[in-house]
Amino acid sequence: MSALQGHWREVSEQSLPAAITKATYLSETARTSSQLVIIVERKEDWASYFPSEDIVSAQEYLEHTRGSEQGKRVQVINLCRSYKYLGHGYYCSLLAEARGHKVIPSVRTISELTRKSLYGLALDDLDKTLDKALSHHLYSDTEGFTLTLYFGKTNIEPLQDLARQLFEVFPCPILLVEFRRRNGWHIEGVKSGALHKLREDQEDHFANSLDSFSRKIWRMPRSRRLARYDLAILHDPQEALPPSNARALENFVRVGKGLGIDVELIERKDYARIAEYDGLLIRETTSVDNHTYRFAKKAESEGLVVMDDPASILRCTNKVYLTDLLNSHQLGMPATEILYKERPEDFERVGERLGFPLVLKIPDGCFSRGVIKVESQQALLEATAELFEHSVLLLAQEFFYTEYDWRIGVLNRKPIFACQYFMSKGHWQIYNHKAKGQDINGECRTLAVHEAPKAVVDLAVKTANLIGDGLYGVDLKQSGDKVVVIEVNDNPNIDAGIEDAYLQDDLYSLVLEEFVRRLELKRRGQAW
Repeated sequence: MSALQGHWREVSEQSLPAAITKATYLSETARTSSQLVIIVERKEDWASYFPSEDIVSAQEYLEHTRGSEQGKRVQVINLCRSYKYLGHGYYCSLLAEARGHKVIPSVRTISELTRKSLYGLALDDLDKTLDKALSHHLYSDTEGFTLTLYFGKTNIEPLQDLARQLFEVFPCPILLVEFRRRNGWHIEGVKSGALHKLREDQEDHFANSLDSFSRKIWRMPRSRRLARYDLAILHDPQEALPPSNARALENFVRVGKGLGIDVELIERKDYARIAEYDGLLIRETTSVDNHTYRFAKKAESEGLVVMDDPASILRCTNKVYLTDLLNSHQLGMPATEILYKERPEDFERVGERLGFPLVLKIPDGCFSRGVIKVESQQALLEATAELFEHSVLLLAQEFFYTEYDWRIGVLNRKPIFACQYFMSKGHWQIYNHKAKGQDINGECRTLAVHEAPKAVVDLAVKTANLIGDGLYGVDLKQSGDKVVVIEVNDNPNIDAGIEDAYLQDDLYSLVLEEFVRRLELKRRGQAW
């Protein structure tokens, strides 16, 4: 039976069945071989439709931490009111991916729809079909209009093929597409719509489209193949803490020349030149909401081999995703709880459960930023008030002090370097941003991979493999027999004199040879 039974109707909030709870969601997911989960931000957003056990609130979904059982397929439709970065809708899609659920919209789609600079490239080819579709249509006398699509469907027949293509590029339940005419028709913008804002006639169309979607999902388009060996390295000469220092970048260029790869250093201003290359290596601190992600996404759309690939950036830059991923696969990590801005009563008890001192983290912090150690309940309340200005979720984690952190570099599912990063002088973290000069970060010691403890290396590789097959740096702590993962970096440091201290030029060769291997496979039309 479909989620909406093919119809909708007006019902009061009180008529929604009490059985639609987190417990129902858990039992249904475990009981069936294929489960549909529809997430709404508030239960009243579903008030116009038949009650369904498929419905869960965003809060219920976020608080559920168990991963998918073996053989269970879960399709998640995220209908939150907003998908803004670090909001409820964003986290629902993020954690769905961590749990192995198939979710629409994905975090990638959410991120792409935030900026035209990300999605504009995909619209270029679609613009070419607009004039033909609209030339004899009722919009021929207007200068612009907005079309609402539901799972890639529209009741305007001449635009149905275009609607399908838009959904292939941006799989999102509700899309608002703005058309403008100036020397021909163009797509001016694309953004997500919201269920609770639909009119009555639109609710009918949405319900029918959702029923249809549950039975059919369109195939995603393939990227084209390239076959030349030119590698671009994105860097920022002004960055204070870059992932590769100037000498390491010179080494990439020099070693690449010996491997038959023309390595060129590029900067943010070179965005339009991406298609000139065969591969992109990002050696600038990555973030979902800055140009590094746009570079990765454009490079991927142009068929380049990319490190860091967009999916790895999305997964690694948010610690909530990693927490849920490690929990789902029962891998070691410090005792961690998620704090929700809307549940302040939980702040009173988290200190009792984790003990003081404990560590509060903003989900997308990097280089120890957005991380606060609190020694008391009062300090915790002050710190949460500060950090909740940036995210609706925070991580509270037990304080697990060690003299140094392990960093295991992993490339294509294999360890390639092992480092010990010592705490900054007089500080509890590797980076102390209040310090000056060399005291900002602690000392480093690089070993051969086989000299690192096997338990540390094995856990690092297992964790990195859950993210993908790219280049990662897994940070871990070890105390006695206990080994825990702290985080996974999609953009790990490769600095001359530090990470390359043991392998030297061979470290750069390993990275560059992986590009060559993938390019060769692309040339032969094989997956790597």
